[in-house]
Amino acid sequence: MLKAYFSRKVVVEAGCDEAGRGCLAGPVVAAAVILPRRFKHKVLTDSKQLKKSQRDELKEEIKAKALAWAVGMADNDEIDRVNILNASFLAMHRALDKLQQSPELLLIDGNRFRPYKSIEHHCIIQGDGHYFSIAAASVLAKTYRDDLMIKLAQLYPGYGWETNVGYGTKKHRLAIKKIGLTPFHRKSFNMACNQLELFDY
Repeated sequence: MLKAYFSRKVVVEAGCDEAGRGCLAGPVVAAAVILPRRFKHKVLTDSKQLKKSQRDELKEEIKAKALAWAVGMADNDEIDRVNILNASFLAMHRALDKLQQSPELLLIDGNRFRPYKSIEHHCIIQGDGHYFSIAAASVLAKTYRDDLMIKLAQLYPGYGWETNVGYGTKKHRLAIKKIGLTPFHRKSFNMACNQLELFDY
């Protein structure tokens, strides 16, 4: 089971995670979640390890039980302008800006982060598999982004966004070659079908 908190001191901890860094289209989305200190859950873990039905169910439970939660994002134009790493930091900062409760400690999934205000932070590799607050943030970020890409798929059919949510599947890359780029594609990313590894999502 994951851990409910990082610090032994009684401080307000917010977990942060993002979704969509490796996509060819759409925004990068981040979430920040503050959970009760004694929060426990038998199912909640890294969103990538969960089924879609589990994520959708957990999304509502997290929102109901969290002391505070928020989602922020950086769009594809911002990703092209500042690069994906900095855009991920920007999305996290925007999520933190929207929290209705101020955290005293930040738990960041990954190994890099741009400091937010003067709040202490800890970067934790695969943190969404270690701490409930980061796992909760990973679920909110992924479900928000997936829902957005499914809606965009209706406006831009043919790329398979309703299933690949912007990742570089074979169908997506062949559609780019055949149809071209949409306003939501990341133009700084290499879209060539013969140069990018094919994934099956």
